[in-house]
Amino acid sequence: MKECILVADDDREIVKAIAIMLEKEGYSVLKAYDGMQALELLVQQQNVHLVIIDVMMPRLDGLSAVMRIREKRNIPIIVLSAKGEETDKVLGLSMGADDYVAKPYNPAELTARVKSHLRRYTCLGGIDASIEDRIVNGRLSYHTDGRTLYADGEPVRLTATETKIIDLLMRNPGRIFPAEEIYERVWEEPGFASENTVMVHIRRIREKIELNPKEPEYLKVVWGIGYKMEKMEK
Repeated sequence: MKECILVADDDREIVKAIAIMLEKEGYSVLKAYDGMQALELLVQQQNVHLVIIDVMMPRLDGLSAVMRIREKRNIPIIVLSAKGEETDKVLGLSMGADDYVAKPYNPAELTARVKSHLRRYTCLGGIDASIEDRIVNGRLSYHTDGRTLYADGEPVRLTATETKIIDLLMRNPGRIFPAEEIYERVWEEPGFASENTVMVHIRRIREKIELNPKEPEYLKVVWGIGYKMEKMEK
């Protein structure tokens, strides 16, 4: 079965060009031309595996659409925008996007990012594989087979990217990972200038697992070095 990708942009020529590129790679493509149409297609088509969405669109902008998608789905989302400023990238990631590609996009780069995110979404294994079925750390319980995290017995809704970060940190409690290493392991590409991207995803995970995200017990920053999962006493 072909993996299905939803492409949403109010510029029909851009949608057409991306669709042709993805179809050549063997994907099926759904097309939307505003944020509301994108949401409607996601409701109608439950088999969508990834979303590429523009920021500036009529009826509902891309970032608002990303927030709405995240309420229901954890599929990878790549934001496509003419704005290349770092602050815009951080905002997109904060809203729930997994990645950000600035226009004019490089077709080969966009294709590579699509493949990378689909690999993470469909197969979350491969990092420091453990024979344990469950890793317990204080209030957190991570089930390695299903790649599911529980906090106080309740399932935590994570995106594919967040799951891969949790997978790495829960399997290595107490170990400090530089942001560059987290990026290289999770995004599977060089971690140059990756600090803000990793920081935003760490912040989103904290909001889901910590009792007080501003004073985290588990997901801690070691200033000047990186991030670690605090190892709790049993």
